[in-house]
Amino acid sequence: MADTQAVAADRKQPGQPGAKQEKQPRSVRVVLLALMIAMMLAMLDNMIVGTAMPTIVGELGGLEHLSWVVTGYTLATAAATPIWGKLGDMFGRKATFLSSIVIFLIGSALSGMAQDMGQLIGFRAVQGLGAGGLMVGVMAIIGDLIPPRERGKYQGMMAGVMALAMIGGPLVGGTITDNWGWRWSFYINLPLGAVALALVSAVLHLPKKRSKAGIDYLGVLLLTVGITSIVLVTTWGGTEYDWTSARIMELIGIGVAALVGFVFWQTRAAEPVLPLHIFRSGNFTLMSVIGFITGFVMFGATLFLPLYQQAVQGASATNSGLLLLPMLGAMLVTSMVAGRVTTGSGRYKVFPITGGVLMIVGLYLLSLMDTDTTRLTSGLYMAVLGAGMGCLMQITMLVAQNSVEMKDMGVASSSTTLFRTLGSSFGVAVMGALFNHRVQDVMSEKAGALGSKVTETSAQLDAASLAKLPVQAREAYQHAVSAGTHSAFLLGSVIAVVVLIAALFVKEVPLKGGPQKPEVTEAV
Repeated sequence: MADTQAVAADRKQPGQPGAKQEKQPRSVRVVLLALMIAMMLAMLDNMIVGTAMPTIVGELGGLEHLSWVVTGYTLATAAATPIWGKLGDMFGRKATFLSSIVIFLIGSALSGMAQDMGQLIGFRAVQGLGAGGLMVGVMAIIGDLIPPRERGKYQGMMAGVMALAMIGGPLVGGTITDNWGWRWSFYINLPLGAVALALVSAVLHLPKKRSKAGIDYLGVLLLTVGITSIVLVTTWGGTEYDWTSARIMELIGIGVAALVGFVFWQTRAAEPVLPLHIFRSGNFTLMSVIGFITGFVMFGATLFLPLYQQAVQGASATNSGLLLLPMLGAMLVTSMVAGRVTTGSGRYKVFPITGGVLMIVGLYLLSLMDTDTTRLTSGLYMAVLGAGMGCLMQITMLVAQNSVEMKDMGVASSSTTLFRTLGSSFGVAVMGALFNHRVQDVMSEKAGALGSKVTETSAQLDAASLAKLPVQAREAYQHAVSAGTHSAFLLGSVIAVVVLIAALFVKEVPLKGGPQKPEVTEAV
């Protein structure tokens, strides 16, 4: 069996010929199989569970606490992400990654055995703690094993896992729930996780490390409070509480105070959980900004596109993942092409710039959709947006990791992941608030008191509720959803301009580990 220590050793002498360099692709592929399974666990979970939620509520009750099943998981994931990255840098990547898988599997097993909604929320939080280390672990281990110059070859695999999860998640979730029961939505993680554990334990051999410095407990506490407050504001604002309510204002105040205190403390901590010196790299800071906006746009798009296609174009909710196929397919192809070109040439600045342009154009085109837009047309618009995201998704992580020293690989990976996660929270909240406001306004205009009554609890109706509406109200709702998506995507296109501006300032620093040829290693 290939030993990945040989791969790590080869990084020091990328140009050295010999057997070790020849066995690198083979050993990396064995490790990557385990990493992709772990990555799939994290990405599939919410997709599968989301499909099973109506059945779960029907059996456990607690409809009023339904949102916490998702919120608890998201909070735990976001708060744990930077901590896992730092633990990997301090105590070794393999041990922390295996620990995160074990915690995720324990949370999955407990969630499947939950007897009421309170237990399920608590066990989902445990699951989220583990999930926070899965994505970071995958990215950091890949950063350890594969030089940035060679990493582009494997971008397609990561983009493929993401596309497969988003397309297959709802289908798998529906099939499992209908045939095996909702508890298997959680139990399905156990055999997959066991395979990942076995493979990682057997084939991943990285140098062991042990930091003499203690864990920055105060930094962890302040960062956790700050991130939790931000996620709660974006989750509750405009839904559970008004944006100007005392609760939201309190959370904003707590979050700002915690994050300011965190930044102040990180300049004094012996072993800071998030070393601020990594932001001295202009490229790393720019990638953090681009990652935030990409998360903002991507998760907003995946929320509103299926809603538009179901409510306006009459598509089936059962196959909601397939509705995103044009966007995800384009993202996969573009990501693979970007990876290959980056590996072959060492050039990458063109991709953030191109991605920014395509994202702006794609979102603007999606904002033009109305009640008469065909599925072919909307599919082409989605493909443009997907191509833009494909230019950005993996290149963002690649450039961020290339901008730091090896000792900071974990915190660089976790910070980039965290910014994307926070961007998705803000995207769903801001675009969702704008969408809901627009839908309610148009419903009032076109259907009067009936329209207001229809959307007073939620601006997002499921297929069953929509079918029960009178014809006038149904047509008004279709116009309202069209107007809501127009406003949300138009805002997204304006926000995406930040990506293009940031990309223009990226400096094309040579990727580490490539062939030493002047024509491909000169910085732009």
